[in-house]
Amino acid sequence: MTPSPALAGVDGQVLKGAGRLAAYANFVKVAHTIFALPFTVVGIVTASRHYPVHARSVGLAVLAFGAARFAGMGFNRIVDVRYDALNPRTAGRELPAGRMSLLEAWVLVALMGGLFIVASAMLNPLCFALSPVALAWVAGYSFTKRFTHLSHLWLGWGLAIAPVGGYLAIAGEWSTPWWLLVTMAAAVACWVGGFDIIYALQDEEFDRSSGLRSIPVLLGTSNAILVARLLHLIAIVLFVAFWLGSGFGWVFGLSVAVAGAILAWEHRLVRPGDYSKLDSAFFTMNGVISAVVALGAIVDSLI
Repeated sequence: MTPSPALAGVDGQVLKGAGRLAAYANFVKVAHTIFALPFTVVGIVTASRHYPVHARSVGLAVLAFGAARFAGMGFNRIVDVRYDALNPRTAGRELPAGRMSLLEAWVLVALMGGLFIVASAMLNPLCFALSPVALAWVAGYSFTKRFTHLSHLWLGWGLAIAPVGGYLAIAGEWSTPWWLLVTMAAAVACWVGGFDIIYALQDEEFDRSSGLRSIPVLLGTSNAILVARLLHLIAIVLFVAFWLGSGFGWVFGLSVAVAGAILAWEHRLVRPGDYSKLDSAFFTMNGVISAVVALGAIVDSLI
């Protein structure tokens, strides 16, 4: 089945080149790091308000983030290789297209999973203790579309590990008040869950015919868009709650307001049956949102 132009699938944000580094980067969609890495920075900056920050801890936090993301995304590609080969949108990915072997993929995932645990152990005991849980959660996402329509929220909570991990890397203990990290994590989870529902619209027909589950499959296109809007509304409310409880000032509050405005514009780009602007709505808008929030946290702390 070849999608019509109006329904053409989006699997962009790939690096050009035939080398192994380009293949590895595209294997895990390294460009999508823009969604979660800035929130690791938000977690680090939040912790810096009460704890000393050392270059070693920041470096290890970024290393742990990158390794965990690679392991989780790579595992997803391995588990989904059969479906990726059947879906016209994803058939060109590295594994189904034969640019990487399954053995090569497994070796990389195992190495990155091990690197994540080692980096966590070098940070502090709490990060080390939680590292297997985090790794199991991000890997578990790969199976969720087989048994639940709520896979989008599972993915959201996977990315929500980023700000929590950033904070714990510096603090070595949970936040005070305890709900501060929970609120930030929930905000990220709702934000990611909402835009993942939008991204899943393009695969609604394929998922339904393949027995895979998603909000678009369960509710249809129009209702799925409404759920995404609701999740994004909740996300903004939670970001505001985090701002009020974190001690950040007006700059961070302004960044949250800008993020809300961008989300509102994002929903103007996606309409039932017309996904021609899905790439902008999914990648560009949400990449800007994460960068704006992180920049707001940094600037607020500096002034």
